[in-house]
Amino acid sequence: MPAQAYAGKECVCQFRRGICDQSCVQGMLDTPFYIACLRLTGRRCLVVGGGDIGLEKVEGLLACDGRVTLVSPEAVPALEELAAEGSIAWERRDYETADLEGTFIAIAATDDTDVNIRIYEDAERRAMLVNIVDVPPLCNFILPAIVRTGPLAIAISTAGASPALAKRIKREIAEEYGAPYARMAEILNEVRGWAKGTLPTYQDRKSFFESIVNGEPDPVELLRRGDEAAVRDLVAAAQESAQAARPAAAA
Repeated sequence: MPAQAYAGKECVCQFRRGICDQSCVQGMLDTPFYIACLRLTGRRCLVVGGGDIGLEKVEGLLACDGRVTLVSPEAVPALEELAAEGSIAWERRDYETADLEGTFIAIAATDDTDVNIRIYEDAERRAMLVNIVDVPPLCNFILPAIVRTGPLAIAISTAGASPALAKRIKREIAEEYGAPYARMAEILNEVRGWAKGTLPTYQDRKSFFESIVNGEPDPVELLRRGDEAAVRDLVAAAQESAQAARPAAAA
């Protein structure tokens, strides 16, 4: 539930207004979020809350190879199974401030306002990444909707204004940008080493890759038709052209 939905109800943010007056969400839509992709492999990631939302957050972190610790007295069966098989560590108790030690990212998915505020404030004092689910004012980062196919990941954010709209956009993007684009990324990645070792400047490498991506025939359309060989021919032709242009440029 986005924070706007709490208007007139019990306050759930750090301002402790008693009854929510929306003070905390004023200007949220004008906040310029810095979009980044985090590398979580091997990093300790903390999730507080063992319900269905906690499960969703745990699964998302595991999908990115995070080292997940769950803190919750109880957990839904799917989380119990993940703990039993060793995929996550489960501390079967209430949250403690010490849980943040050595932690890279913390996500709270509890229904206890005081606990949520405490986690946020503890994390902020440590300059950590923290997200209190569905309460944007208690977050220093928000989680966008993600379209993920192979190495391709596209993030969609409405700055917390409408998760439903973000999900609709996600569906539409998934239909438009799917497997052919992901395969194109993999093919281009195969020649990154060649480009770095052969083409001396950033501008040379930029021009090389753009000549493939924006070339004719359209490589993505070729992949949609299943003609990967034709795409590899385009890449080979671009390599030959780039190499041929080097002596001329030096002259």
